[in-house]
Amino acid sequence: MIGVLGFLTLFVLLSAGMPIGVGMGIVGAVGLCLTLSVPAAITKMATAPFELVSNYTFASLPLFLLMGHAIFSSGQGGSMFKAASKWFGRVPGGLAMATVAACALFGAVSASSVATAVTMGLVALPEMQKRKYDPALSTGVVAAGGTIGSLIPPSNYLLIYGILTENSIAKLFAGGVIPGIIVSASYMVAIGVRCWKNPKLGPHAGRHPMKEKLLALADVWEIVALAIFAIGGLIVGIFTATEAGAVGAAGAFLSAAVRRKLTWKSFSTAVLDTLTTTGMLYAILIGAFIFNYFCAATRLPTALAQWVAGIALPAEGIMVVIIVIYLIMGCLMDAPSIQMLTTPIFYPLVMSLGFDPIWFGVIQCRLLEVGLITPPMGMNVYVVAGLDKSIPMTTVFRGIFWFLIMDVATLVLFIAWPRVITFLPSLMK
Repeated sequence: MIGVLGFLTLFVLLSAGMPIGVGMGIVGAVGLCLTLSVPAAITKMATAPFELVSNYTFASLPLFLLMGHAIFSSGQGGSMFKAASKWFGRVPGGLAMATVAACALFGAVSASSVATAVTMGLVALPEMQKRKYDPALSTGVVAAGGTIGSLIPPSNYLLIYGILTENSIAKLFAGGVIPGIIVSASYMVAIGVRCWKNPKLGPHAGRHPMKEKLLALADVWEIVALAIFAIGGLIVGIFTATEAGAVGAAGAFLSAAVRRKLTWKSFSTAVLDTLTTTGMLYAILIGAFIFNYFCAATRLPTALAQWVAGIALPAEGIMVVIIVIYLIMGCLMDAPSIQMLTTPIFYPLVMSLGFDPIWFGVIQCRLLEVGLITPPMGMNVYVVAGLDKSIPMTTVFRGIFWFLIMDVATLVLFIAWPRVITFLPSLMK
């Protein structure tokens, strides 16, 4: 009962506008005082921050963030879109397809969906507007394409899931590779079908000679090589997650320096943005750790698992219910809050049902990303609408409709055939 009251209190605090980390920390601390004792609660509140900041694995998160911010602040993200537009520009909707491809490439060096949406929005929206693209399509593809950034490794959500559940981050990253490619391809198919039926939605951008295409690839080869080296080295076991993040961050700055795009301003911006984001995530995670201690003390996850076990539904049916809950919460809350609130409850339940933890981590990540473009929260929608004040937010929401359909289709694929996710992790030791 104390556990249930704690969750209800937390929802009230969040509805009142309290930051998620502060709310979880307060509820967890008070709850521990009630379930254990005041000295025990104080001990947990003292050890939780230390355990987090001294966690070697968690150091990989700010390092991967630094890699993405280094690419972003030095302006190298624009080169990815230009290269993709040379290859896809000749077909109807080619620039929109190029945006998806560029989002996938940038996702391989950035751990943030919002950063991917901002980077691609700044370079892709003006080009699509110049070619008279339909505003709903151009803004929708940037908002939806941005969600690929946290599925293709490195990924904030997979990193945090791995830390909270003590699963292999390397296997989680490996599990996100094939789904990331499939989601990117599904978006391109949706764009191609729509523009084939109505070419006015996305006029082609003209042909480019092969020499020009190859030169465009030369502008991004080192970024692609960096992503393959850092993430690939992690997956095959050459690096730990923290070492891979360090290699990626150092390589991003080295690439910018060689191309003479690294200035003191871009360097300081990348570092400060990384510190700001990391500080926010640390605050949330410290509160989440205290709240997780509270959940464990109340035995609420165990009671929930036992209750669900008595429901006359197969494990697959219960998983569908969990997925629907995630989709509903995605319409009402921001993704970090959803992940912190649901992981301590749903993870033990999913494990008790016999599902693969790596599979569930990737599914959770994808569900959180879908929440970034679903109304009324849709963080990526707000970000894209803010990039161009002349386009109403309703237009952006209208533009993501077809991509949401593809998201549902790919989610069905990942649930029906878990091997799509677990194949690469199963090859790892």
